[in-house]
This record gives sequence, structure tokens and C-alpha cells, in this order.
Amino acid sequence: MTFNGIPDALSQALTGHGYTALTPVQSAVIEDEARGRDLVVSAQTGSGKTVAFGIAMADELLAEGGVLPPAGAPLALVIAPTRELALQVARELDWLYAGTGAKIAACVGGMDPQRERRTLNYGAHLVIGTPGRLRDHLERGALDLSALRTIVLDEADEMLDMGFREDLEEILDATPEGRRTLLFSATMPKPIVALARRYQNEAVRISTVGEDRGHGDISYQAITVAPADIESAVVNLLRLHEAETAILFCATRDNVRRLHATLQERGFAAVALSGEHSQNERNNALQALRDRRARVCVATDVAARGIDLPSITLVVHVEIPRDAETLQHRSGRTGRAGKKGTAVLIVPFPRRRRVEMMLRGARIPAEWVEAPTPETIRAADRERLMEKLLEQVEAEPDDLEIARALLEQRSAEDLAVALVRSYRASLPQPEELIAGTPDAQRAAQMDKHRPGFDDVVWFKMDVGRRQNADPRWILPVLCRRGHITRNEIGAIRIAANETHFQIPRAIADRFLQAVERTADQDGEDESGIRIIASEESPREMARTNRHAGPREGTSRDRPARDAWPRNNGPREHAPRERAPREHAPRPERREEYRREETPREDARPAPRKQLAARPFSERPQGDRPKPHGAKPFGKGRAGPGGNFRKGPPRKGPRP
Repeated sequence: MTFNGIPDALSQALTGHGYTALTPVQSAVIEDEARGRDLVVSAQTGSGKTVAFGIAMADELLAEGGVLPPAGAPLALVIAPTRELALQVARELDWLYAGTGAKIAACVGGMDPQRERRTLNYGAHLVIGTPGRLRDHLERGALDLSALRTIVLDEADEMLDMGFREDLEEILDATPEGRRTLLFSATMPKPIVALARRYQNEAVRISTVGEDRGHGDISYQAITVAPADIESAVVNLLRLHEAETAILFCATRDNVRRLHATLQERGFAAVALSGEHSQNERNNALQALRDRRARVCVATDVAARGIDLPSITLVVHVEIPRDAETLQHRSGRTGRAGKKGTAVLIVPFPRRRRVEMMLRGARIPAEWVEAPTPETIRAADRERLMEKLLEQVEAEPDDLEIARALLEQRSAEDLAVALVRSYRASLPQPEELIAGTPDAQRAAQMDKHRPGFDDVVWFKMDVGRRQNADPRWILPVLCRRGHITRNEIGAIRIAANETHFQIPRAIADRFLQAVERTADQDGEDESGIRIIASEESPREMARTNRHAGPREGTSRDRPARDAWPRNNGPREHAPRERAPREHAPRPERREEYRREETPREDARPAPRKQLAARPFSERPQGDRPKPHGAKPFGKGRAGPGGNFRKGPPRKGPRP
């Protein structure tokens, strides 16, 4: 199959790689109006941008017969923000230009710089690298950009966010004037527009990003869980989906390390990927995912760009992304090249509103679903097991011999049970989760009532939080006054000035009679606590009094109290009597400090008498003039021992 507008060598490479049609961004860069022009391209993650700019720069690199000249100074330069993305681009361009004999050099941090310099000295047609390493080679003279025809900035917005502006500007300033500049960015913030305006000449704007920010091949889901159950929710998600390859995104390296250890202990084949790992460790982790030796990758946002594995079908946001752009790039690791994928956000229920606003602002339609339960996971395991065991298989002679031997010793049912048990034994066990939503938690609390408390009567006592109410001393008081045990007391609800508690209806009358016998004529005991039956539950009473004014006996009506010991019993209602404090009479102000009342016209002091010019030694000490512009401060005054702050220097000769 051949593609119109693409050199034969590249067309054959696309056909051999399984391409039957070009993606929208790949088709846009080979249009007549885009050929030979500077481009500013906005496309969604996973839309084939690497192949797109590989096709776009073919006209500048290949000669008439579709071949490349001998390798020397690089003809094309591709700059990527991360090491993984740069190596991924190098792999993509390697198979795309395999038929042209192109020599490709990768220059990224974490690798041997001496080896990269030797590769550059031998000559390369295409150089792919990160900004810091390319700038280092440029300053050392190992990277010659004099013959450069095309330069590509991949994920330009991410490079600016990571602080590579100075590196990019130094590299771009070293390129020749007639080179072609291709700028690829998922978003177009103002810094990207300014960069394009400075280094591009009448660039053609190409955008394949629709109004729906979410990728069309990605199904977004969100689940709410209790904050303490996030790791358990991760385990259940992995067990439910049984993805061929899954990637889990965390916010910090410590969280990656902890979650990776947890998954390994549970039996998952997992690898970790974060900034604390060396480049060799990162390469080994990615290779393990490609070889299917590992099925789960726990990573920070360093892997949000650069990982392109066709087997990734599940992305789990273990921690909420900081913004919609990070959400988009994380989720873009799946659903690539026309394949379907699933992105799941694990949301602690206190932060659900924030996530809803982020999804609404990004125009990403996400389905809020319940967290997977062990019952749901076991049902999915059953379906997968039945589907796997009912597949047609080609039996080897050795396998048939073992099967016949087993059938002679055991029945088919026993062998099937053993097969199912061995299959389930290799799977990690699902986790029990706390109800993740407020409504579900409220229902769970109602379901978890104690036996014997289905029918209860509410009582209340006239002490609350302001009177230091605490179950540790309330329970003994109720047991002593009502002649019951602590197991016969249900829920306790402590309000500001009163406390409600439950008593089973079967013993409510007996409890109330005992309370009345242990109370005085005012209904109080020796501690001043009054217990009566409540006609409403605490929730109904709070709903009734929501818009009512302050009740009698609230803090507005009660006298002030002293500090009380914590959790040692109820506070006393009577205030402590304090002796009045006697204040000494205020002394009268001294007469000489009093300000005299003077008319306004007399308030201005008389002008200072000018002294005649005479030798300094003959002047009276008390009449020494102030320096020009001096102002008194503090208690200083003109004269002996006076303090002055000098002003500008005096003009003219001193007198």
C-alpha cells in the first residue's frame, strides 16, 4: 500500500508497521499549503505526532531518489522535554527512516556523554535529544548545526514549563537562518505563541484538537473512596480490569516507592518509574513492560509524556492531577493509535467537587461509578476463567499423555475443581473498602447498628460541649442514675448545650423511673444534671431549630465561667464570686507638663536671633547655631548636649 505525498521509503515503512490510513495530524502536515513552511501544530496526545513530523521533514532530508547524503553534520534536530520521550522519538524515526539508511543519534541526560560525542563526530543525519544535553554538546563544540535544515520542538509547552527556555533559545540562535522550524504542542499558551513569533517565519497553524478535550478513544471514569482506602482501591481496580498493561500515576517519588512495594507484596508484577531512578533503571523498567515481564508501572508525572506502549489499556490516577493538562497527558498513555483505553480517577470524597469542576472546565465527560467490590471482582474472574478454559487449544502429545493419566486417577469434576483453584490461587485477593460517598457512609452506619437497638427512645441531659460533656464521664453518670449497664446505652450525640442518648424501648420506663428516684425535686442530682425524655431525635431537633433564635440557657444568657479541667466531669453552673479589684486613684498631671492654651496666631515661635559672625571660640556655648537643616529628635534640644539630625550640607563658607 502506498500513501500519496509521502516518499516511497517512508510509505513502505508505514505499510510494514501496520498503517492502513494516516491520522488527521499526519494528513495535515503533507497538505500543499504546509509543505516547506514553518508549522505550529496542536494535536491531542497519542494522535501520531512523532510520525507526523517525521513525514513532514522528509522533503528537506531526502534527495531526488529518496536517499540521504553521506552522514556528516546533522540535517535535522528534534528536541524533546524528557529522556523517555526523546528515546521514544528515536525509536519511531528509526523504523520510519530505516529504508533510507539514516543514521540517528540520541543525546539525553543520564547516558554516557563521551559515547554521544563519538557518535556525533562519526556523523549523523538526525539528532534527537533533551535541551540540557544538546546545549552541553553545542557549547563543547561536539554538535555542529551549520548544515541544519529542519528543527522540531516536540511538546514545546512542557519544555517551557520545565524551565528550558534559555536552553531552547541558545540552541535556536545557533541554527542557520534558512532552516525550517516545526513546533508541536498539545496546548498553545502565550509563551509558545511568543516563541513561534520570534523563531518562525509566517508559520502555518494546524490544529486537530476539538472542543472535547478528552481523547475520543479513552473512557473516563471516576470513583470516590475514603482517603484511607486509596491503595485498596488501586488493588481492586487492577483485579477488576486485569489490563494487559496498566500505569498508575502518583504525585511524589515517596508515594511511588510505597505503592510499588505494596503491589509487589500483593503479588503484582510491577515496576517503578520516577526521577530518582537512573536512566538504565528507567530503560529496564520500560523494557520489562514491553516484554510482558511486568504488567503494572507505578510512575510520577515524568512518565506522563514519553511512554508509548500499545499494550497499555488502563491508566489509574492514584493521586488527583494538578490541572486538566496533566490529566490529559497522563490519560493519553492509553487509547493510542486508534485503540481503546480506560482512565480512572481515584477521588477521596472530600475532594469530589474540585475534581468535578476540573472535568467540567476541561470538557471531559467522566462517568462516576462505584468502587469495585470483592463480589464484583469475583464475578469478573468467573467470566474470564470460563472464557479462558473454553478456548480451543492445540494439544501437544505430552500434554495429552498427562491428561489421560490424570483422568485415570481422578474424575473430570475433581480435575476441573483443581484447575479452578490453581487459577484463583495465582490471583491477589481483593480488598474490602469503606463506603466512599457520604450517602453510602451514612447508610453503612445505619446498617451497622448494635443488636437490640432497632427500637429506641431518645433521652437528653442539659450538659453539652460547653459544659465539658464527654462519654468517658457521661456513661458512668447514666449507669449510676438509671441503674443500667453501659451495654444498654446506644448512640450518644453531644451538642453545644445538651446531650442526647439512646435507651432501648424495652427498658426505657425502668430507666426513667430510676432517674426520677435518684433526682431531687428539681429533677437534678448532686452534680446538677437533669435527664428527661426527648420527643425528637437530635437530627430532627437540629432541623427544627435551624432558623430559630438562641434558646434559653445558651451561652448568651449564661454568666461567664472560669477555665475548667478537661474531661473530669461537668462544669459547675454557678459562677465563681470574685472580689472587686481596687484601683489606686490616678495622680494628677504635673503643672509643668500641661500644655498652655494659646491663641492660634501666637502658636508660632518667635524667629531665632541671628548671631553676628565672630570666631567660634568667642561664641557663647549655649548660643551655638544649629547646622543647616538640623531637626531635633527624642528629648534633645539646641544647646549643650543637644541631639540633632543633620540635614543637607551647608552651602558656602562656614562663618
